Amino acid sequence: MENGKKFRSILSGLGLPDWKTFGLVNLGVLLLSVGVYFFKFPNHFSTGGVSGISILLGDLIPFLSPAAIMSIVNVLLLVVGFLFIGREFGVLTAYSSLMFSLETWLLERLYPMEAPFTDQPLLELCFAILLPAVGSALLFHCNASSGGTDVVAMLLKKYTGLQEIGKALLVSDSLIALSACFLFGMKTGLFSLLGLFLKAFVVDSVIESINLCKFFSIVTTKPEEVCQYIIHTLNRSATVLDAKGAYTHGDCRVVLIACRRGEAVKLRQKLKEIDAQAFLFITNTSEIIGKGFRST
Repeated sequence: MENGKKFRSILSGLGLPDWKTFGLVNLGVLLLSVGVYFFKFPNHFSTGGVSGISILLGDLIPFLSPAAIMSIVNVLLLVVGFLFIGREFGVLTAYSSLMFSLETWLLERLYPMEAPFTDQPLLELCFAILLPAVGSALLFHCNASSGGTDVVAMLLKKYTGLQEIGKALLVSDSLIALSACFLFGMKTGLFSLLGLFLKAFVVDSVIESINLCKFFSIVTTKPEEVCQYIIHTLNRSATVLDAKGAYTHGDCRVVLIACRRGEAVKLRQKLKEIDAQAFLFITNTSEIIGKGFRST
């Protein structure tokens, strides 16, 4: 156990992720690569990001493939992430952007796409939005990105009032999506703009779902037993408030605790055993700042 903690401490000091984060980053990059190569590139959907820039420039610079253009733009914007957002973000973003470019290049060699899979652009747009949006959300959750304009979105989130990454993406990628109207026609341009709006919504929704926690307000006459379970079994802490029933005028306590969804299920089951008469207020929250959750 101690060796594991020391190893994680060393990785953190070097700006490297733990294994769970590393796995999520690779899954995010894979979803991003598959969605972009198989659905965005063949249809010329330019919903923003490095892939959107590469689609636009690929039509203007035919001697460079979209994958090559994507690599060049990633390297240029990657430096910005190191300088303005931090080393951990820079390391993960560097790895993600390189893997994104490599996987896209490999897909070009292994499965050349001469045309879209189907003749249904709306169906293709759904996959072109869903797969990259979920992949990007996983990367943002791990304090990383695929590089390019995602770095711009992270800068907007950090230095402006835009607290939701989806809205920051919408701002940073609007011009790219709009450009598709002039290069590929109004139909493709409108699909691209629609895709950008939906992508922003999906990214925020996925991140909120990943970060979703439960906040309990437990009105009980057995606060000691409840707190013992919270502290020793869930390894959480709680806040206890004195209270009095408005109808019964009896003394009771209100235990306040925030926990993850898995812990919330266990707590609900245990509360039935400890105090079947306990009154519970359970709310969803994705913004908990403090020890054990998110740092300020």
